[in-house]
Amino acid sequence: MKLLVDTQLLIWAANYELPDTAIPYFTDNENTLYFSSASIWEIVIKRNLNRRDFQIDPTMFYGGLLNNGYIELGITSQHAFLVAHLPSIHKDPFDRILIAQAKAEGMMFLSADYMVSQYPHVIYV
Repeated sequence: MKLLVDTQLLIWAANYELPDTAIPYFTDNENTLYFSSASIWEIVIKRNLNRRDFQIDPTMFYGGLLNNGYIELGITSQHAFLVAHLPSIHKDPFDRILIAQAKAEGMMFLSADYMVSQYPHVIYV
């Protein structure tokens, strides 16, 4: 299964802090794990805002994702246009582009955010 992983789960995975319910998705060799360039952007922005939960070096984090076999998914105009058609369940622009990307690419979006879980194509862990 192709999984686009939410930014917070990526950070937890890097820090070995995944919830038990998420671990099988990360360890199943049948799954292909993707990260979005939007996640790197989110980390840069929120780190610069001194958010405690985003105090990770984005350059090292990016390299770690690639070294661990994650595949980068860039943002396209198609992804951006799709955001306009998402229900207004969640207002976070980073989550909305990630959800749109997963939907557009035929992936499941893996998230630990209950609000996000109300969208289709989301696996809540």
